[in-house]
Amino acid sequence: MLNGKTAVVTGASRGIGRAIALTFAENGAQVAILYAGNETGAADTRQRAEAFGVRAETYRCDVSSWDESKAVCEKIMADFGAVDILVNNAGIIRDNLLLRMSEADFDAVVGVSLKGAFHCVRHLARAIMKSPAGRIINISSVSGLMGNPGQANYSAAKAGMVGLTKAVAKEFAGRGVTCNAIAPGFIQTDMTAGLSETVKETARAAIPLKRMGTAEEIAGAAVFLASGLSSYITGEVIRVDGGLCM
Repeated sequence: MLNGKTAVVTGASRGIGRAIALTFAENGAQVAILYAGNETGAADTRQRAEAFGVRAETYRCDVSSWDESKAVCEKIMADFGAVDILVNNAGIIRDNLLLRMSEADFDAVVGVSLKGAFHCVRHLARAIMKSPAGRIINISSVSGLMGNPGQANYSAAKAGMVGLTKAVAKEFAGRGVTCNAIAPGFIQTDMTAGLSETVKETARAAIPLKRMGTAEEIAGAAVFLASGLSSYITGEVIRVDGGLCM
């Protein structure tokens, strides 16, 4: 489905990013795996991607840095020669009630989760525009659609991803590039593993499908948006949340 394509996936050393990178590789795409600090996890993602017979490379990058993300994007272009798909998945959480939230924690979350996406789009835009089927996929969250107590920073960043998605979709449509967002709900990842069982049970009770999702279910939506099956979809936000936010 993605044979001959090159994909860049940020935050791909674990969780949703890893699942997307591996599912892309399974469907024939070469993958550039970006990670912030988990070198072991990134190396494991690369090894598992290569098992599908595709090329995979790892790149350490703080996407919140303009200079660092620019240098890494240039290195990716030098290594692969082209980029067809960009998945902006990198994100962090620094949860706290707004009255207790520090400026540093607000800036850190927005810097990685929103500004980082802008950086990667900005630095890879020309390459993606040269692709016969350029695709940009931003990983937002249901927290950005309905807000979440204790996550003013994360909710704001993920809501910003929706606005960024729609603006990019309109700007790049004339070049045949689509830009869409995925809004995951409660997904079984390292980020949710630390929640108490009481919180998890409350979450499951609020989900119409009565279960948490998997990273692979997010990856399935990403493959759809990256493929020719979605060629007439742009500026859309696809919720993968078990019905939580409908």
